[in-house]
Amino acid sequence: MLERIRGNKNGQLALGLLFGIVFGIFLQKSGVTRYEVIIGQLLLMDFTVVKVMMSAVIVGMLGVHFMNGRGLVRLHVRGGSFGSTVVGGLIFGAGFALLGYCPGTVAGAVGQGSLDALVGGVTGLVFGSWLFAVLYPRLTPFLARGEFRNETLQELMHVGTWQAVIPTAVILIALLAALEWLGF
Repeated sequence: MLERIRGNKNGQLALGLLFGIVFGIFLQKSGVTRYEVIIGQLLLMDFTVVKVMMSAVIVGMLGVHFMNGRGLVRLHVRGGSFGSTVVGGLIFGAGFALLGYCPGTVAGAVGQGSLDALVGGVTGLVFGSWLFAVLYPRLTPFLARGEFRNETLQELMHVGTWQAVIPTAVILIALLAALEWLGF
């Protein structure tokens, strides 16, 4: 069955849409599509966003490595650079600060009927993407500065996959528990 899906672009698109809708429902149910929750996170008063994202990282990390170990997926680790991280962070941060949504929460908020996300968020995403595409040739020299390797944590530490994944999951779970215990 998996081989059929792998070779079927329409099936992959349908699965992507389905998982995107499910992810949006989870975002909405957790409350992170609400403006006041996002602003509370930016003001370090409401850690709902951090808890949701840390939970997603734990589940995703365990799931991807489990599937990779069984040959169901293939990991393609990409390199990066300091320049591209800075530019991406500035663009992301500007949109986040102006509207109070990130791209994922914009989609979830549009799905729940938030007009500010539809008008400001979708317009901002389209305009920002267009502006980046126009400026890309001029940004290319800066984007490539400070390159870092496409290395996984386990490669960097010279350990097996689960020797890196399990302690990382335990640390993240401990941080989640600490946030709850501290009342965040």
